[in-house]
Amino acid sequence: MARYTGPVCRLCRREGQKLYLKGDKCFTDKCPVTRRNYAPGQHGQGRKKLSNYGMQLREKQKVRRYYGISETQMRKYFGMAEKTVGITGENLLKILESRLDNVVYRLGLAASRPEARQLVTHGHFRVNGKKVDIPSYLISVGDTIEVKEGSKSSPRFKELQEGFQGNVVAWLQMDIENMLGKVVSEPSREDIDLPIQEHLIVELYSK
Repeated sequence: MARYTGPVCRLCRREGQKLYLKGDKCFTDKCPVTRRNYAPGQHGQGRKKLSNYGMQLREKQKVRRYYGISETQMRKYFGMAEKTVGITGENLLKILESRLDNVVYRLGLAASRPEARQLVTHGHFRVNGKKVDIPSYLISVGDTIEVKEGSKSSPRFKELQEGFQGNVVAWLQMDIENMLGKVVSEPSREDIDLPIQEHLIVELYSK
């Protein structure tokens, strides 16, 4: 299935909550979820109560949209999570958090995950000194993520640097002056602040 390229605010309205796909706009009164808090489409305001399967499906779709991944990728990550020691649902979220595009976003080097994905694809970052332009690249503890030298002076990165708030998650360190981040530990479930009920996804894929 091809990646969704339509209006991303429509995805938030479909899930009934903000997925923070538009960066700063999500925090303003212009956010469509704030203005029209119902599903898009002709019958959006007549939503029915979901079945157990419906709730599981919506939770899976919500996570896919948070991280911008395809169904094939989601199933691949779930398979990896099942084979890892620990709780499958938490393992899945840790893998998703370890994607390069998500780490770039968590470091404050992009305003949203879609923007982070675009910046990674355009080759603006180096991992451990080597150029990596694959958003799905999985980061490990000890890895460093740096804006490449030629990109540090670009207006967008200057803007991000000046607006940096310093609120980086506990498993990452960020040197905003040098635009250099480091993974200091694995993400824990407490570090993942998204409203996700991962057990529903496990139930869905375990059928």
